[in-house]
Amino acid sequence: MIPPNAEPIQDELTDLDARISALGADIWIGAEPTFTDRYSESAEWLQLALGGEKEARAAELLRDFSTSLPGCALLRTIGRQYPGEPSARWSLGVLARRDGAALWQGPPDPLLVSEPCALHDIEHFSLCLLEHCAARGWAAETRLGANDWRVVTRCDEHPIGIDESSAALCFRPSLHSAPIPAEGLRDELAESGHFLLLLANLPDAEGGWPVVELPAVTDPANYAALLEVVAEAAKAAGINGLVLRGHPPPLDAGMHWTSLTPDPAVIEANLAPATDLESFYRVNAALFSAAERLGLFPYRLYYNGGEADSGGGGQLTLGGPTAPSSPFFVAPHLLTRLVRYLNRHPALSYWFAPDSIGSGSQAPRADEGPQERRVELDVALEQLERLESPEPGLLWASLAPFLADSAGNSHRSEINIEKLWNPYLGARGMAGLVEFRALRMAPDAESLAAEAALLRALIARLMHYPYDKPLIDWGKQLHNRFALPWYLEQDLRAVLADLEAHGLALGASITGRLVDDARRELGHLEWEGLQVRVMGALEFWPLIGDVTTQQPSDSRLVDASTTRIELRVVAPEAEGLEGLKLQVNGYAVPLRAEYDGAAPVCLAGVRYRSFVPVHGLHPALPAQDGVELVLTHPRSGNALRLSLFDWHPRGEAYDGLPDSRAEARRRRAERLVSETVDAQTLPEVREAPAPAYAEYCFDLRRV
Repeated sequence: MIPPNAEPIQDELTDLDARISALGADIWIGAEPTFTDRYSESAEWLQLALGGEKEARAAELLRDFSTSLPGCALLRTIGRQYPGEPSARWSLGVLARRDGAALWQGPPDPLLVSEPCALHDIEHFSLCLLEHCAARGWAAETRLGANDWRVVTRCDEHPIGIDESSAALCFRPSLHSAPIPAEGLRDELAESGHFLLLLANLPDAEGGWPVVELPAVTDPANYAALLEVVAEAAKAAGINGLVLRGHPPPLDAGMHWTSLTPDPAVIEANLAPATDLESFYRVNAALFSAAERLGLFPYRLYYNGGEADSGGGGQLTLGGPTAPSSPFFVAPHLLTRLVRYLNRHPALSYWFAPDSIGSGSQAPRADEGPQERRVELDVALEQLERLESPEPGLLWASLAPFLADSAGNSHRSEINIEKLWNPYLGARGMAGLVEFRALRMAPDAESLAAEAALLRALIARLMHYPYDKPLIDWGKQLHNRFALPWYLEQDLRAVLADLEAHGLALGASITGRLVDDARRELGHLEWEGLQVRVMGALEFWPLIGDVTTQQPSDSRLVDASTTRIELRVVAPEAEGLEGLKLQVNGYAVPLRAEYDGAAPVCLAGVRYRSFVPVHGLHPALPAQDGVELVLTHPRSGNALRLSLFDWHPRGEAYDGLPDSRAEARRRRAERLVSETVDAQTLPEVREAPAPAYAEYCFDLRRV
């Protein structure tokens, strides 16, 4: 379902698709949207992956989302099992054909059935399955298990050929009743061309519905044929609802597979990759709408009006219909160009990122590691660029050591290439995929589509036009200059201008969503003809302890007690800012003069400790009790005093969480109290110690 107000962005996405297609670029893009119950204080919606009602809520979401894919099959497959967990996590998925033809025409999953379950004769079901296998010319046999019936068949003309050494495999336990072996899941029968289907009734506590556990099939055509046979047999047996579970399905370019899985504090939707932006938006609009109807949101709102994403991130993955046709292999120098481009444009690393950024985050930049690693990255890029067409394996081996976090984990990197051509992950690692991880969860389907448009256009630009500019050693500027939103926005606009110069302009509606910074705004007012804004800026929270000891964990311990803000003053002309001065908590702070192409701007960043953590750095450093900003101007006898509070200015309790993003903005604005005072009554300004002054920021922790 497309929202009624989406027409402008939808038209722009379609137009951009056409221009990318005209370049001959086949760029598929996938997303992993995450949703949370922002009103709940239950552990599964705050920090845990499993527990409570999360699986039931995911089932409801899958049920509603599946209505957008007629003829789909609902599958309850085996999920991932993480260290320390006793069993695999659940995974609920929907499989459909991309061409719109029906894949499943059997009894619906019980999620879609309103009438109660009727008891079914599983033996009769197994006999029906034998008959329908035989009708296709497939050999098949039944075996009676402890609590189920088992059918072994083949999807060809060969007879069943299970010898005595393999006979025990026909009686293996259900995948859903045992932990995943240390060596991973294997289906040895399927490897020999024999497909084992387990038929049973679910326990009464799970509804008592009939269930078929599916084997590990590697050929999508065989998998579809098995589904057809199961559907025919189930209908012949008079079954009114059927659960399909077991191994995940095999995939190719003709299949659409979306699964819902649990992650800490969220439900993650692993969406099938889209062939273009129009279909990407259409699928996400349906998913976001279904989630909202069920009280699941892509963002959180805090009592004091703070906004954050769901907590699960909003990564985007790019590739092609097959691994060999990946844009990163079709254009072998695309990846080296991408590394250079992101190095020179920190906005692509930080503007869309979640709150936790920097070297200790889940998506560090390649240049946020040791200095010597940046030098070696230069060498690696030069070596690859000397080759006319570097092989996929060489691309991965050359860049994987640099596209990793400080512990060498290549999954936790701004540019994640662990599934590009990684032989250590088998076929799963050699898929030609590159994941962009420095993305918070977008607040709506339109914003997510805008980010997808930006990345898809960037990949098209780098595929077809050279980019060999040298890496920049940003030094201290990376975490100071680019901590301030104004500089990030200017850098983002430079990226947009570059895309436009290469025939890939994004359109006004897309651009508006990309540059939107409303969630950062703490206050906006006019004083003496000047526009004054106070913005939440970025902070780079340091990791506490040894990063390697935290590798198995879903999260990492950081000291998040430091807050940074940006003061921005804009004048209609440069003379309006002459003589403007700033005091922060009584200390003189220099303002930086800039120009954004339309108007002169004065800027200052301010850092302070907003709370004292239980575990963190600087245990003797107290929290700052509010921040006071005072602006004076020689043409006025008055001064503007801005008092910023982290909570309600009068210390009052809030009446519950904000019920909307508009209410959250109101509460943020309420925390910035402004007043005009006589400049003559201000106390004498003080000079802070030299370490408190940095080029782009004043650090109150050091006064």
